[in-house]
Amino acid sequence: MKKVTKWMKGLMAAGVLAVPFATSFVSVAEVSAQDKLIVAAGGHYDYVAANIDQFTEETGIEVEVWDRDMFDVLDGLSLDGPAGTGADVMIAPYDRVGSLGVSGQIQPIELNGDIYDDTDAQQVTANDTIFGAPTVIESIVLYYNTELLDAAPETFEDLEVIAQDEAFAFEGEEGKNVGFLANWVDFYMAYGLISGYGGYVFGEDGTNPQDIGLNNEGAIEGIQYATEWYQNTWPQGMLDVTSAPDFVKQSFMDGNTAAIIAGPWEAASLNEAGVPYEVVKIPTLNNGEEYQPFGGGKAWTISTYAQNVEGAQQFIEWVTSEEQQMVMYEQLNEVPANQNARSQVAESDNALAQAVIEVYNNAVPMPNILEMAEVWTGAESMMFDAASGNSTAEESANAAVQLISDSIAQKY
Repeated sequence: MKKVTKWMKGLMAAGVLAVPFATSFVSVAEVSAQDKLIVAAGGHYDYVAANIDQFTEETGIEVEVWDRDMFDVLDGLSLDGPAGTGADVMIAPYDRVGSLGVSGQIQPIELNGDIYDDTDAQQVTANDTIFGAPTVIESIVLYYNTELLDAAPETFEDLEVIAQDEAFAFEGEEGKNVGFLANWVDFYMAYGLISGYGGYVFGEDGTNPQDIGLNNEGAIEGIQYATEWYQNTWPQGMLDVTSAPDFVKQSFMDGNTAAIIAGPWEAASLNEAGVPYEVVKIPTLNNGEEYQPFGGGKAWTISTYAQNVEGAQQFIEWVTSEEQQMVMYEQLNEVPANQNARSQVAESDNALAQAVIEVYNNAVPMPNILEMAEVWTGAESMMFDAASGNSTAEESANAAVQLISDSIAQKY
């Protein structure tokens, strides 16, 4: 993957993407008078707390690390920041970075273009401004039971063959099969299918809410493909977006299902249950294209109300360095965003991390504009209406796009 490509160079020329970080920290004397830095580390608390002394030794900056829920910190920022009780630095999921930046809760930052590619940069960019430094990447993957399958499915045609095997017939509903399962009434899970067939949320790399591509020819083809699984293969309960995720996982854990699409966060419970599985990239679609889900992950951000902006910037440089990204990976088993560290992980024997990286390479950055909030309800209705047979794939797609368009027009 290219690093500073044309897209990122455009931001640099516009003065949006700042020059790379300095190769060394400022001296202890220069920062000794600075205020203590407060870092809200969320789920990364154990890693940051265990290693922060190294940062303090190198910079002279004292750091208070908070072990607080990530979302609680972000949700409280608009009140805690002005009151002077908020953190200087916070970790945030990619899908919150844009809204926090556009609403003025976090500030633009300097990003080292040498360690990120276009996808990474787009994840933390809103209104042509970079508001975070990527630290973790995530993507959904394919799990398969090694006692039920001799080899990993490579194409969706392979999955279709599995779903014709009577060994995976679903008891209680004649003609239904659970050999392969995916919760496609959840738009987040289904997007890789829609995108792989040519659909998209917003045009111009997710920045143009006037151009909605969820009812173009490719999107309708992808929705129709999902519909065929629901109507011809899967049991009725798969239509329930609330209970389907538990059904998918439990069926796989019970040995009734051979392969599932799910997130890397499911690995811990599968390990605890003793499921014999492997993890691979999601198979190639029937049109020959790769599954293209939303790319997920987390970034470090700086509060607009930060008392120690210089120290915050230095912390972000340190925590996203290749060395610390590898320490984070070893301690938390989360895949680093830093391209140099990610390359090391890709060459390791960690199959889950390798699969995440391989799928993420084809992932689509989630639109980082406020209008994205209007997409979810309409898109999930789109998937349910088509899968249940309430509407055709085309009818459900057109209705969803109309609903999303109307909501955007009313609110923005």
